[in-house]
Amino acid sequence: MSTLEYQEGRTELDDLGEFALIERLTEGFETYNKTTCKGVGDDCAVIGEGNVKTLVTVNTMAEGVHFDMMYTPLKHLGYKSVASSLSNIAAMNGKARQIEVSIAVSNRYSVEALEELYAGIRLCCNRYDVDLVGGSTVSSRSGMVLTVTAIGEVQDNKISYRSGAKLHDLICVSGDLGSAYSGLLILEREKVTYQANPNFQPDLDSYDYVLERFLKPEPRLDIIAMLAEKDVVPTSMIDVADGLASELLHICHSSHCGCEVYEEKIPIDYQTTRVCTELSRNMLPVSNALNGGGDYELLFTIDQKDYDKIKDMDGVHIIGHITEEGSPAVMVTPQNSTITLVAQGFREN
Repeated sequence: MSTLEYQEGRTELDDLGEFALIERLTEGFETYNKTTCKGVGDDCAVIGEGNVKTLVTVNTMAEGVHFDMMYTPLKHLGYKSVASSLSNIAAMNGKARQIEVSIAVSNRYSVEALEELYAGIRLCCNRYDVDLVGGSTVSSRSGMVLTVTAIGEVQDNKISYRSGAKLHDLICVSGDLGSAYSGLLILEREKVTYQANPNFQPDLDSYDYVLERFLKPEPRLDIIAMLAEKDVVPTSMIDVADGLASELLHICHSSHCGCEVYEEKIPIDYQTTRVCTELSRNMLPVSNALNGGGDYELLFTIDQKDYDKIKDMDGVHIIGHITEEGSPAVMVTPQNSTITLVAQGFREN
């Protein structure tokens, strides 16, 4: 029996939860360089001196955890791996400039397959004016692991950290939520049907929107540009990678505050509602929005004085407000009852 299988006093990952695990693993690390402005605890590290800071973020996607090759086109996978990293740069109110890509890959993938993967990477780089400047390739005994490091920049006085939310700030979110997870649910349903009957031909035409949201998400750099045009600097910001509930709790934890969001204000696309209705009478669209993840929208807070600047901004929704320190993070239902938000922790998609 290996030491991984049995250890006296062993703590399971699920026992700690997301926040406690990160804090436990990173506690005790000292900062030795004055150019390290922000280390662990946000969407990006912030480094450098002067008025313009460098942003650095790393995202890893593992086969069988973050993607399933039965229904994930390699070109889409390459695009998504870059898009998710660019989204982290956007969440700091920054502009992405370069990426590095590292892959661990088994010999069941051909050269042509990897060329298709990199075609997707190139497509995303071209769309968002980002340069591929390096990386590495190593062998894997099974499957693929894809890691993208993104590098960007932001003016020092315009950085949006998770920790800046203040009492009475308005909570805003871009786009709609829950659609990416709804796309995943459709793909998983078709996969199960195909495994039961290999002659089955899936019909996915009527699910175009939710499928694209899962397979080929777009980083909301357009929202960053619109905020800059309106001269609005979010007091805090994070991208919605793991579901609205988890990201709200990140902001509350970092900003030492609570929050109230209103269920009827959470933006949900009609296809998300339709998928939930088709799959289960008990599946609520708001549950997909709170817990599904993968939307890569931007969740941010603004000072109330900026309300008039963003109230009519296309694609931005005001869904709640920040409450005082010690208050819980809750969702208020249309019936005026409150539901305490809970982070889902580790979820294998």
